Amino acid sequence: MSDGRSAARRSPGQPWGGVRPFSIKTKLGALVVISVFITTGLLMIAVRTATELRFITVFSMIATLLITQFVAHSLTAPLDEMNAVARSISHGDYSRRVRDNRRDELGDLAQTINLMADELEAQDSQRKELVANVSHELRTPIAGLRAVLENIVDGVTEADPETMRTALKQTERLGRLVETLLDLSRLDNGVVPLKKRRFEVWPYLSGVLKEAQMVSSARAGIASGSGTHTRTDVHLHLDVSPPELTAHADPERIHQVVANLIDNAVKHSPPHGRVTVKARRGPAPDSLELEVLDEGPGIPQSEWHRVFERFNRGAVNRPHGPGSDGGTGLGLAIARWAVDLHGGRIGVAESPRGCRIQVTLPGEPSLPS
Repeated sequence: MSDGRSAARRSPGQPWGGVRPFSIKTKLGALVVISVFITTGLLMIAVRTATELRFITVFSMIATLLITQFVAHSLTAPLDEMNAVARSISHGDYSRRVRDNRRDELGDLAQTINLMADELEAQDSQRKELVANVSHELRTPIAGLRAVLENIVDGVTEADPETMRTALKQTERLGRLVETLLDLSRLDNGVVPLKKRRFEVWPYLSGVLKEAQMVSSARAGIASGSGTHTRTDVHLHLDVSPPELTAHADPERIHQVVANLIDNAVKHSPPHGRVTVKARRGPAPDSLELEVLDEGPGIPQSEWHRVFERFNRGAVNRPHGPGSDGGTGLGLAIARWAVDLHGGRIGVAESPRGCRIQVTLPGEPSLPS
């Protein structure tokens, strides 16, 4: 981008065949011309007034040095500033910028350095957010797998085929998340492939709710060992109409959406509260409308636009259940990211009680890359 801007400034339509009036070349040329004029003028004065040549030479040298010092300072001062900013960037501080109010080559260089700092800051932020997102997502299948294995070891459940299938499902989900990590180049370029397919909504969401309950049990076991408490008292309810409802989307991404919305709703539910997941047919073929409702204190309308921001853990979002923690502030941001990949919409809706999150997925139409 900076090359394009610089090229636009040096377009052939500008005066003197592309040499700008305030370029460094112009300033140096003006310095030479002014020095010659001063020396010539002083010599003419010396001839007409019979002033000694040595005085004229001293005055000429002083005047030329003063002008040269002024021009040199105007050129070296921005270079010193650029050097300081570049040194800060090399130490990981991407917040500093160079003043780019000049209209010469140094102004172009300042713009280039600022653009480089912007890109490095964005990449560093994306890297940190990626690590946070991945850590947040890896926690769920690991906790679920740990719950299954601990129950088997403690004799709570038998290692029957159904239990082992649940453990296998968590292991497969963990593997898929690791595969996502190995595709960093696409993530860095903002290109994440969607593996969309048609699936039945009822059995799919039933599995998501079952995993959510299993994760809650796992966290309860971990928390009890540390002397704290977590939520195991919230009832999860599924409402799909019609029962044969189908959707066309990426199941893995939709799992991220529903799991994070349920996790957020459970944290904010009152003791022995109820979280309801509703699924309805959308207006387009195979489109889907999802709702996740809880019975918590809700979210003020003034905060609706902020709840999907990364690391948002404001006062209105504090968990209200006993012993709940506030999480990382990434769950709703991850849900919005997955919905945006589908070209859908997610937002907070009016509700007489608690909080209601609505998700709309477009269905069949292909998404622009």
